[in-house]
Amino acid sequence: MTVRHASSRLEVEVSAPAHLVFSVAVSSDYPDIEEELTFRVGDREVEAEELIAPSGSRLHRIREAPVGTLHVDYRATVASPSPEAEIQGIDEILYTRPSRYCDSDRLANLSHTHFAGLTGYELMSAVTQWVRTKVTYRPGSSRVVDGALETYLSRAGVCRDSAHLVVAFLRGLNMPARLVSVYAPGLRPMDFHAVAEAYHDGRWYLLDATGLAPRQPMVRICTGRDAADTAFMTTLGGRTRLTRLAVDASVDGDLPYDDRFSFVTLT
Repeated sequence: MTVRHASSRLEVEVSAPAHLVFSVAVSSDYPDIEEELTFRVGDREVEAEELIAPSGSRLHRIREAPVGTLHVDYRATVASPSPEAEIQGIDEILYTRPSRYCDSDRLANLSHTHFAGLTGYELMSAVTQWVRTKVTYRPGSSRVVDGALETYLSRAGVCRDSAHLVVAFLRGLNMPARLVSVYAPGLRPMDFHAVAEAYHDGRWYLLDATGLAPRQPMVRICTGRDAADTAFMTTLGGRTRLTRLAVDASVDGDLPYDDRFSFVTLT
């Protein structure tokens, strides 16, 4: 695995003291990371508490961000791959149930209609190919409240919408699936990226219906049921407005070729 680099910068206008949670740091699963994360308003650094979820996701909480422009700056160099993700405890139940944006209970009949009789690798491949060919990547076409059913009906959305639909279809056929936010070298347009993971035969497989970036060099940030768990910024109290977002991801050397049809894991 080549060395990977990731960075993100956010500017947030805080108009009333705010309780904020950020998910921009790469997963704690990576064994060899060189990184820096700062929060500041003007010349003043703002303290953030790091919380690590059972999935290895790292959340940074600011309990009372002061009024002003909050600058969030993150950079990381990932020199080694992470171990393959394992299924833990209640995961097989948690990631097969419906969730806020992956409303598999509302899509179960459609899952059976489109993918009747398919299981395992054939099911993962068919679902990914269906979403890739039927859902148009169109920035600005979806709302933050839209779930998988809305994406199915509109046939358009951004990466998180495609990932939600993949996850919901798989859960509708009782395959554990979840959402992962990643840094994605080669992604155009560059942004935080959302992909799906499905659990089969003892491994979590990485599925990306958008095909906008090679999967092999992606770097895991946050893992959860859907975008409600993996959002890069959550305002739990106060008043805020995101005014700037810049993301970058790259590798040393050339990007790998991704044929889009092989099964890979996120490491």
